Amino acid sequence: MSAVMSQTAGVSASDDAIDRLDRALGKRERYIEQRQHLIDSLKDAYARNCRYGDLIAIGDAYSSFINDSAIIYYERARSAAVNNAGRTEADLKRSALLPLTGYYETAVKSFGAIDSVALPAALRPLYYESGRRLYRYLSSAYEDYEPYRRSYADKALSYQEILLDLLDRSSDDYLFNLGEYYFQLGDETRAEALLVRLTETSDDKGLLARANHHLSTIASRRGDENAYRAYLANSAVADIESATLEVRSLQELGSMLYADGDIERSYRYLSTALDNAVRCGATLRMIESSRALPIIAEAHSSQSESRRRRSYVIIAVMTALLIGLGISLRLRYRETVRLACAQQRLRIANHSKDIYISRFLQLCSIYMDKLNNFCKIAERKISAGKTDELYRMVKSGRFIEEQSADFYNVFDDAFLHLYPDFVDRVNDLLKPEYRITLANGERLNTDLRILAIKRMGIDDAASIAQILNYSLNTIYAYRNRLKSHAVDRENFEKNIMKISSQS
Repeated sequence: MSAVMSQTAGVSASDDAIDRLDRALGKRERYIEQRQHLIDSLKDAYARNCRYGDLIAIGDAYSSFINDSAIIYYERARSAAVNNAGRTEADLKRSALLPLTGYYETAVKSFGAIDSVALPAALRPLYYESGRRLYRYLSSAYEDYEPYRRSYADKALSYQEILLDLLDRSSDDYLFNLGEYYFQLGDETRAEALLVRLTETSDDKGLLARANHHLSTIASRRGDENAYRAYLANSAVADIESATLEVRSLQELGSMLYADGDIERSYRYLSTALDNAVRCGATLRMIESSRALPIIAEAHSSQSESRRRRSYVIIAVMTALLIGLGISLRLRYRETVRLACAQQRLRIANHSKDIYISRFLQLCSIYMDKLNNFCKIAERKISAGKTDELYRMVKSGRFIEEQSADFYNVFDDAFLHLYPDFVDRVNDLLKPEYRITLANGERLNTDLRILAIKRMGIDDAASIAQILNYSLNTIYAYRNRLKSHAVDRENFEKNIMKISSQS
């Protein structure tokens, strides 16, 4: 009877954890916005004070959120450091993060170049924590190659062993590292006792996510599927609430639920895990997520009808938004133009709306066709066991480049229908020696597309970077260069917004 009651309690705890995860996923974008707001606040502080510590704080805030940006800010912190200790701190943080972005050899060389003997006492815990992280990531990267995996795992363990002697024994970090140390040694009884205690006392979301993931592995090894599922869900909740995008638990849970027949949740969890890896720029996690492509494809097939209905809803909403936009434009025209031109303005607004709808539907059709073809290619290669070839194809970036080219063609065509003299008007705002000359057959270049997107009302650099598939720093560089070439630098972007559509 007690065994039955225990099993029932385990199922209830598992279901409760899954419900909490579903609620957390519903707030995922809010958590991501909160983390971005924190980063923006840190950037504002740096803009006011230009302190080394602010650059390190920005890098830490980007870590496991947008790894490329974290590495950039650690590099900037190294350049801004006024002493060797500052440069070493930045190097350690950067080295620990590099394996996630695929720079394995660079990470090992960068970390190996640091003189551990000459380290200040204050940096010794960071040194051994960075070494533990670096070699643990490398061990994960070579999961299918036992000699390499074991070698890197042993190195991580040796760094962790020294780290334990340096940490405050009353701290959460010490409790987690000691639990993980026993976990890696295979002493799961001690590891479980320590990690469970941590989950009951700590508020650190990062440690909670990692501790619950280790506990899920322990539960899986002893065959307790309810506890396995609950710990994975708790780990994923902690990751979502901290907007940590470099994650494993959500992907692992999605695969488990697929095997259990919960197709809808499986597809949502796996798709979110893959989106997290792409957003974060975590190459290591993208490789791991790519192994779930067959599951995602199967789940997609099973849910195709439901998704089609959702697509109709999305199209209806977008149509309503476009109609709302048309009404707003009409009201604005009626308020700002003479009564005699109102009918003509309305006709142009309707014509513009038709162009936008046509180009948008054309772009959607192209992307749907491309995505379908890519899924077919991926399915064939995975079925044929050519996962390495699939990985090289994905890593090459050719697919993204092709999609970007298609997007640019449709965007250029649609925008120039509305602003046929846009290139000339922009050149009027630039100094003669910096006016833009397009290559033969070219309608817009990168400079002009950035300005075109701004003219359409999208001013956020991060959004522009995402639309054009460039890094945030590249967008800033282009915008600053264009301003510096303007006749009226201070009012250049305001003048861009004054460029009107065809009359």
